[in-house]
Amino acid sequence: MDNIFLAAVLGLLEGLTEFIPVSSTGHLLLAGHFLGFDSPGNTFEVVIQLGAVLALISLYAAKLTGLALRARTDPAAMRSLLSLLIAFLPAVFIGLLAHDFIKTVLFDTPMLIAVMLIVGGVILLMIDRIAPPPVHFDATGLPLRKALVIGICQCVAMIPGVSRSGATIVGALMLGVEKRAAAEFSFLLSLPTMGAAVAYDLFKSRDLLDFSAMADIAVGFAVAFVSAVLVVRAVLGFVGRHGYAVFGWWRIIVGTIAVIALSAGA
Repeated sequence: MDNIFLAAVLGLLEGLTEFIPVSSTGHLLLAGHFLGFDSPGNTFEVVIQLGAVLALISLYAAKLTGLALRARTDPAAMRSLLSLLIAFLPAVFIGLLAHDFIKTVLFDTPMLIAVMLIVGGVILLMIDRIAPPPVHFDATGLPLRKALVIGICQCVAMIPGVSRSGATIVGALMLGVEKRAAAEFSFLLSLPTMGAAVAYDLFKSRDLLDFSAMADIAVGFAVAFVSAVLVVRAVLGFVGRHGYAVFGWWRIIVGTIAVIALSAGA
């Protein structure tokens, strides 16, 4: 199969799944395994994530800039920025400690990824039913203590297949954050988290990075950017109306297919 086409497929997969609770990393790793796509030093996978990050920046730049400009004189704006920082810090701590184990062991275990997709899907279905009534409706107005708990939940997503957005959304829902606000806080938290993760991956893998297939990388990057913009714009309204059950079923179906295929030796 032509590498440019594969790059476009994987870029689309990254953009479509990065900001919904289905695990973009899990989908990319499984797709790469089954399609036989090899990227020396994981250069392709790292760079196309930047496309998704830039998509989110383009959509939230005005909001974040406004918060930063008001922070000096507006305590609420300062608290909003502080809540994101506090939620981000646990991932920094765990990520620095466990980076090599995650990348060299967990990322090379397709069956673990498939099983975590299924487990996460079941949890999403349960949480969508049992989450307490919401008491927080503004993603930029969460109490600092609850922001920290959501940040701790995010650390579970370092296991591929769990989903960073899934872990943060589940944590937020159980803390009484409304469904749309939970998704938006997850989006905002992904900016420092993904930005730092990509930068650290590039630094740690600097001797292994291979940019020889620039055409593949450029196509994947562009497709990831465009598809991520479309998903972020659509998903807030969707979860506000329909909740997260559809993503739970998606995870269970994809994970089950992957388990069957892997068990058959694929």
